[in-house]
Amino acid sequence: MNMHKTFACLALGLVLALGGTPATAKTPNDTLVIAKDMSDIITLDPAEVFEFTGGELIANIYDRVMMFEPEDLTKLVGGVAESYTVSDDGKTITLKVRAGQTFHSGNPVTAEDVAFSLQRVIKLNKTPSFIFTQFGWSADNVDSLVKPTDAMTVSLTINAEFSPGLVLNSLQAGVGSVVDKKTVMANEKDGDLGYEWLKNHSAGSGAFSLKTWKANELVTLEANPNYRHGAPGMKRVIIRHVPEPSAQRLLVEKGDVDIARNLQPDQIKGLAGNNDVVIGKYPKAGLTYVATNDAHEILSKPQVRLAMRYLIDYEGMVNSFLAGEYKIHQAVWPSGLWGSYDETPFSLDIEKAKALLAEAGYPNGFKIKIDTLTEAPFSEIAQSIQQSLAKAGIESDITLSEGKTLWPKYRARKHEIIVARWSPDYIDPHSNTDSFAHNPDNRLEAKLTGKLAWRTSWFDPEINVLTEGAAKELDLTKRKQMYAELQQKVQMVSPFSIMFQRSEQVVLRKNVKGFVSGSNFDLVFYRNITK
Repeated sequence: MNMHKTFACLALGLVLALGGTPATAKTPNDTLVIAKDMSDIITLDPAEVFEFTGGELIANIYDRVMMFEPEDLTKLVGGVAESYTVSDDGKTITLKVRAGQTFHSGNPVTAEDVAFSLQRVIKLNKTPSFIFTQFGWSADNVDSLVKPTDAMTVSLTINAEFSPGLVLNSLQAGVGSVVDKKTVMANEKDGDLGYEWLKNHSAGSGAFSLKTWKANELVTLEANPNYRHGAPGMKRVIIRHVPEPSAQRLLVEKGDVDIARNLQPDQIKGLAGNNDVVIGKYPKAGLTYVATNDAHEILSKPQVRLAMRYLIDYEGMVNSFLAGEYKIHQAVWPSGLWGSYDETPFSLDIEKAKALLAEAGYPNGFKIKIDTLTEAPFSEIAQSIQQSLAKAGIESDITLSEGKTLWPKYRARKHEIIVARWSPDYIDPHSNTDSFAHNPDNRLEAKLTGKLAWRTSWFDPEINVLTEGAAKELDLTKRKQMYAELQQKVQMVSPFSIMFQRSEQVVLRKNVKGFVSGSNFDLVFYRNITK
């Protein structure tokens, strides 16, 4: 692609989006402009969003039942729910809806909206619905288990053995977003609960509303002046789809955008000494990993799965093209969070990998296909792994795809090897262990697409029991020990080679204040930003 032509088009597009003329390289004082690779957006319906950019956007459009607020990302607090009580048997959670809240439409936020939003997740049964179905909620029973008891009170009955604390943590996941029932149902077609409409519209009560989404081009958010925390600092937020990091750098250096989100370490280094920008570093819970498909005759062999761990140049990558943005992490729950397991037993060892392959019956290697994202640094990671595999006799071809193509393929279990990323759905170890380790039904027709274990066709009854036991345990000390044991086992026997944990580096114009990027992909907030 011609970079000069690309940059010219981007600049013109920005001018058109702002409704101005190409006279200055300064964004309006009341408008935040972000350059970001947004190729992973598939939908903006909070009952379906399961991608990084979509999760970030709905975090700013919708308030959730429970929340981590940008003022204190360490404390779970009520969002739409002001308070809650738990029954003595731990089976019923009663939520009191915060008074005085309104949706962007002007409709009041009520218990009926809360119950409808949670019920809708179950009835639509999209990829992230497993976050709630694990509590024993189904399309047949959810109306009786999740229901308003008066105008401002909601009763949630847990129909499975789970800690109430885990349930509350799950209510701050994206599927815990509260939608405006009247607006959504006014746009219902053929009993779809407003699904087709809400994919590219919004009906929330958050700090911003969705004004525009043009796929692979532009997202525009408009401030909610009646937000419960007060009007946001910016009247609008414009996010430009800029897939090339080099183009993002040019835009932020010139002042055509306020924030660049996807610069690579070498480009970050190149900005040293530029007094017009600031480099923000934000530790994240996002993991980068390799997953093999256990339905594949060769990749299903335990020795081959283990050999993969020794065919990754962890040190080489974090000391070169990943420098400053990733650290080595090899367990399924991120470092720095309660319950993390930080042992890193694997390093590049070609001879050990060859021995394992020979033990599996493949002394001369085999041929395989690698899928990953087009965006940096995934293609570079895949190329590094390709080179290491070749040293053990494994010949591989790499296919690069945008997220909207790659993730459906992965969810259909059609990959062989995939280099992918993952971030928790909520801040509890069960969020990741339930996905990486738990697969109660390995049948293709089960379609447990939110579970990575299912996507990789991996079924281990012992691991399932450990995962379920840790989720039920009320004693925090015992529960933490159980997660350590579980993560160690998954680390050694699963189809997953966890490689890195991310630390996001963001380039901001020096006048931008108040940008918050928490540990998770959906803890990125715009409402406190000023210029």
